[in-house]
Amino acid sequence: MRGKKMMVIGIIIVIVMVVAAVAAVIFSKPILTAMATNMIKQRFISQSEKWDDGLYAGLAGTAGPFPDIKRAGPCIVVKAGDHLYIVDAGQGAARNVALMGFQMGKVEAVLLTHFHSDHIADLGEIMMQRWVGGSNTKPLDVIGPIGVETVVEGFNRAYSLDDGYRVAHHGAATVPPSGAGGTARPFSLSADEDASVVVIDDGGLKVTAFKVNHAPVSPAVGYRFDYKGKSLVISGDTIPCESLTKQSQGAEILFQAALQPSMVKLIHDQAGLSSIPSLAKITAEIPGYHSSPEGAAKTASEAGVKQLVLYHITPPIPHPLLNNMYLGDAGKYYSGPITIGEDGMLFSLPVNSDKISVSNLLK
Repeated sequence: MRGKKMMVIGIIIVIVMVVAAVAAVIFSKPILTAMATNMIKQRFISQSEKWDDGLYAGLAGTAGPFPDIKRAGPCIVVKAGDHLYIVDAGQGAARNVALMGFQMGKVEAVLLTHFHSDHIADLGEIMMQRWVGGSNTKPLDVIGPIGVETVVEGFNRAYSLDDGYRVAHHGAATVPPSGAGGTARPFSLSADEDASVVVIDDGGLKVTAFKVNHAPVSPAVGYRFDYKGKSLVISGDTIPCESLTKQSQGAEILFQAALQPSMVKLIHDQAGLSSIPSLAKITAEIPGYHSSPEGAAKTASEAGVKQLVLYHITPPIPHPLLNNMYLGDAGKYYSGPITIGEDGMLFSLPVNSDKISVSNLLK
């Protein structure tokens, strides 16, 4: 009897599996279609959600010049009320901007800190996505120090054939030819080491460009955003300097590009094992024109900022257990919170609150 019962149970199990398999075949397409449709709906709904009035900064890219599988190149999206701007355009950042739910078609301008390749690599893609994503009739403004004209002209020429393809395929009503590419908006700074100039003053938002020290790269600038009593500063690449400390005074957040020399030295010491002949020389030289986390902490302390966020992380941090190694002694020089930036992080400064909230739009 026991054997017969086991046989019956076995037959029932087989029948159930067959029925389940048949059901999966019959219903898989409708079920998967419904799931995909719901995901698309949620994506569009999240993009259209109303934001509280305030100042927001999204880290679309936090990598340094070394390849980093977890990070795109340096790029920060800044939203102030209804205004949307992008600071720097590192490689792969355009994709993250979209994945984070920002509407590329509404970007008003890109602001460049300097013209190193890792800060401009995705400019062409941002210009393209902004044009197509918003059916914009005017090119994207690209604001930067003198030299931005050359950068924009190069990307415009490189994308000119693709611009034609888009118009031919989708039609001028969808992608107006007049909106393709970018328009350079250069500004100049005086010879003073702490020179600054207001580059945007619109709807309660003021953006100030200021000189930083990234020699031999010149010009190089950072940006301060002020909106309805909220403020944040983006350093760009620089060593600690008087102008950065001055412009960071009283800001809620300082976003500081930072390189940990001790970790770069580990790469330098093993550079002979690499097939890259220039690696030893490059790793010996790059600490000289980037701030360390400790240097960034000193700047944050002297300026009295509420929070320090490190980005342009150099070198890559292969495992979270090495985060403290990257920070080094930064905690000795700044008592406020120090955040190692990650792609997708959103820092929120709503005008109706004194709190700084942090979330991640890619998780």
